[in-house]
Amino acid sequence: MKHLIIYAYPHNQGYTSAILESVKEGLGKNEPFEVIDLYQEAFNPTLYFDKEHKRRELQYDEETKEYREKILWANHLIFIFPIWWSGMPAILKGFIDRVFTKGFAYGFEGMLMKGYLKNKSAWIITSYDAPFFYGRFLQQDYGRVLKNQILKSCGVSPIRQDVLPHIKGSTIQKRLKFLEQIKNTATKMAERNG
Repeated sequence: MKHLIIYAYPHNQGYTSAILESVKEGLGKNEPFEVIDLYQEAFNPTLYFDKEHKRRELQYDEETKEYREKILWANHLIFIFPIWWSGMPAILKGFIDRVFTKGFAYGFEGMLMKGYLKNKSAWIITSYDAPFFYGRFLQQDYGRVLKNQILKSCGVSPIRQDVLPHIKGSTIQKRLKFLEQIKNTATKMAERNG
């Protein structure tokens, strides 16, 4: 199985970077994967269109062609990002806006939306500072918009989601346990496919 890791975190020594390393270590050297590091690549998240760059033609945009090709290459998409202000970082939202476009990731048959990224699965890994009940009961996103409104609409299934809530209030042991859990999950994925 070919994995594409879409990573959105600006600091290369934070906890989210440790999650990335745990996934890479779990996948190992025998499981093919690529990483799109949105901050490292200085991805431009600004969606724009005008008379020359029509919205209905975004699936042909040369600036994002490489990313579309990587998504088509992959069987499994792995998203790693922190939850900020109840949602994904702006750079990742911009990536979704510019890359998961109509005509590429989805279309319509009459009034019904049709996903074009079938036969792909996904794994969403997030963490956030707020207490657990905020993410579970009081806020609407916390990674669920990516799962339910975006990826499912594009035909991606199944989708796994792992979350470490209240990271600032957590112990070192809890953080290390989460990293081990992530690594083990990635290892099991690689073993299943190896």
